[in-house]
Amino acid sequence: EQNQEKMVALYVLLFGQICVASCVLPIGSQPEQVHLSYPGVKGSMVITWTTLNATESIVEYGLWGGKLFTQSARGNCTTFVDGGSEKRKIYIHRVTLSELIPGFTYVYHCGSEAGWSDVLYFTALIESTSFSPKFALFGDMGNENPQSLARLQKETQVGMYDVILHIGDFAYDMHEDEGRIGDEFMKQIESIAAYVPYMTCPGNHEWAYNFSHYRSRFNMPGQTEGLWYSWNIGSAHIISFSTEVYFYLEYGLDLLFRQYEWLKGDLEEANKPENRAARPWIITMAHRPMYCSNNDHDDCTKFESYVRAFPEPLMCGLGVYVIVGVDLEFWAHEHTYERLWPVYNYKVFNGSTEEPYMNPRAPVHIITGSAGCREKHDGFIPKPREWSAFRSTDYGYTRMHLINSTHIYLEQVSDDQSGKVIDSLLLIKDVHGPEAWL
Repeated sequence: EQNQEKMVALYVLLFGQICVASCVLPIGSQPEQVHLSYPGVKGSMVITWTTLNATESIVEYGLWGGKLFTQSARGNCTTFVDGGSEKRKIYIHRVTLSELIPGFTYVYHCGSEAGWSDVLYFTALIESTSFSPKFALFGDMGNENPQSLARLQKETQVGMYDVILHIGDFAYDMHEDEGRIGDEFMKQIESIAAYVPYMTCPGNHEWAYNFSHYRSRFNMPGQTEGLWYSWNIGSAHIISFSTEVYFYLEYGLDLLFRQYEWLKGDLEEANKPENRAARPWIITMAHRPMYCSNNDHDDCTKFESYVRAFPEPLMCGLGVYVIVGVDLEFWAHEHTYERLWPVYNYKVFNGSTEEPYMNPRAPVHIITGSAGCREKHDGFIPKPREWSAFRSTDYGYTRMHLINSTHIYLEQVSDDQSGKVIDSLLLIKDVHGPEAWL
C-alpha cells in the first residue's frame, strides 16, 4: 500500500512537471485585430494590427490573381500601455502601403517571421471624382450585443461596401478589463475592417485616460490622432470631428479651440470654388447630434446641444458653421435611427412639399446609433418634433451610395427585420455651397 502511494505521488509529480512544460502560454507574436484605414494620400492604405509582444512590422502583398506576396513594406511598432491597475501593454503596428493601383484588389498578410495573419484582401480606393462609392455607417456598436455585426461582416466580404464609417462608441468600453474588451472588439470587427477602410470618430465611451485607446488603436488622416480630420472620396469631402471636446473639459479647453479653428479653416478651403467644383458634397460625421427627439436625459433632448451652441462666453458651437455649405450630417450616440427634414436652427427648409430632399435649403441630418450594444435601445418622446421625418428603435445601420455630384441615396437596414430596408431617401442637389440656401 505504501508502494502504491509512492507510485501515485511520483506520477503526480511527473505529470505536473510535464504539464508545466507543455502548458506554458505561447509567445504573443501572432498578429490580431487587423484593420485598414485610408490616410488621405492617393494610392495608399494603412494596415494596423496588434501583437502581445514586440515584433517587426511587415506587410507582404501582391495583386489579386498574381503570385502571392511579391511586394513588402515595413512600418513601425509602438507600445501602448493601458491606464488600468495592471498597466497592461500591447504592441500596435502600422504599415503604409503606397503606389497602389486605384481600383485593383490586393492580397496581403501582415506580421513578421515570428507570426503571420490570415491571408486577407482589399481594393485600393479609386481616386477619380467620378468614383461612386458605397458606404455602411453606424455608431454605438459594442463587444456585447453587436446586433448588426454578422450582417455587416457578410455584406462587406461580398463586396457591398467600399468604406465603413463608425461614428463613435466602440466596444463598451475599450478600456474595460485592462483593455482586453478593446482587444476583443477589435478582433470582432477584423472580419469587416481588414477588407475595407474603417474610418472613425471618437464618442463619449472612449473617454477613459483622455481617449488614449481611441487615439492609439485607430489611424486616421492628418496629425491629430483621429480626433478630427477630413478626406476626399469621389465627389465628396468628408469631415470627421469630435463632439467630446465640448463635454470632457477636464482634459482642457485647448482641444476645443484647436478643433474649432481647424474646422473653420477646413470648411473655408473646401468651399473654394475650384474645390467645390471638384468635390461638391460636404459630409460631416461626429458622435453627439445637434438635434434628436429621444426621451433620455441627454443633450439635445433636455437642453440645448452644446455641439450646436456652446454656452457663453466661449460661443464655440458649430451650428453657425454648418450653414456655410455642409450638405449632409451623420450622428450617433442615441441608440436609435432618426432622419430629419432639412433643418437649420430648428426650422425646416424643405426643397418643396412634394420633394423635400430635392434642392433643400438646409443641411440634412441622420442619426444612426442603433448598431447594437449592451445598453440596448433608447426610446423616443411620444410626439415627434416638427423637424423629425422618420424614427425607428430597430437595431440596424445605414447605407449610403454617393452616386454622383448631384445625387446621394440613403437607406436604413433593420437587423430586427432580417435586413429589411425600413427607410430611404434620395438627396438631390443641383447647387452646392452657401448659395444653395438662398
